[in-house]
Order: sequence, then C-alpha cells, then structure tokens
Amino acid sequence: MGKLKSVNDICDLLMKHDIGPTQQRIRIAQVLCSEPCHLSAEQVLAGVNQEVTYVSKATIYNTLNLFVGKGLIQEVIVDPHKVFYDSTTTPHFHFYNEDSGELLDINEHSLAFQAQPKPPKGTELASIDVVVRIRNSS
Repeated sequence: MGKLKSVNDICDLLMKHDIGPTQQRIRIAQVLCSEPCHLSAEQVLAGVNQEVTYVSKATIYNTLNLFVGKGLIQEVIVDPHKVFYDSTTTPHFHFYNEDSGELLDINEHSLAFQAQPKPPKGTELASIDVVVRIRNSS
C-alpha cells in the first residue's frame, strides 16, 4: 500500500473497499495505512488516541475486524494472544521476534516453495501463511 496522508486519500481507499468513511474509521485507517506497518490493536488504539478525539477499544476491534473482512488489511496471528494487523495485503511472509515482540516482513525473494500442497477434494488453496520465529542472539 502506498503512502496515504490526506483524508481524501483515506476516504477513497475506504470507499474502494466498500467501507463507509466515518471519523473513527478514517483515523484508524490513517494510523494503519499511511505506510506499511504491523500493529497490534493496542498500538492502533494508542496511535488513534494521540489525537484530541477518543476512540474506544471496542470501536478499534470492531473496525479492525471490518477492515480485515473487507480486505483492507490482513490479520497475522503469531500466537493465540498476539495478533498484528498488516497494511500490506499482497502475499508475503513474516519474521516474529519472540524477544522484542516485533513482526517484520521477509524479503519476498528469501523464501520460496518448490511445490504447494494439494488440498483435499472439493477444496482449493486460499493462502499460505508463514511466520518464522526468531530470538535475539546472546
């Protein structure tokens, strides 16, 4: 996703994904989509509430779920208690640093599959998610 700074750009992006632009949705999209990022819901909440307006945690979660459902962002689950929201929706893979809690993109040329698994009869492959877990060196 390219850099989106203006409210008009954000509104256009939301409408392109069939999302009605409200003040809260615009602000949340500005935090998530102004540049490529991987943010937790708590980080989105903090970023949104740096402004004068207050947005509740419930609104953040509801909006993030809407954005994921409409394909504006993708959800990256690194463990049952840690979810990131990724503004890059094209297929790509991630490093998750267990020490720092940071999620990073893997260079697209660094990881390749020689073959994809054949899905069971009556199904088709939707996506392949890869999270490579790393730790800081001692």
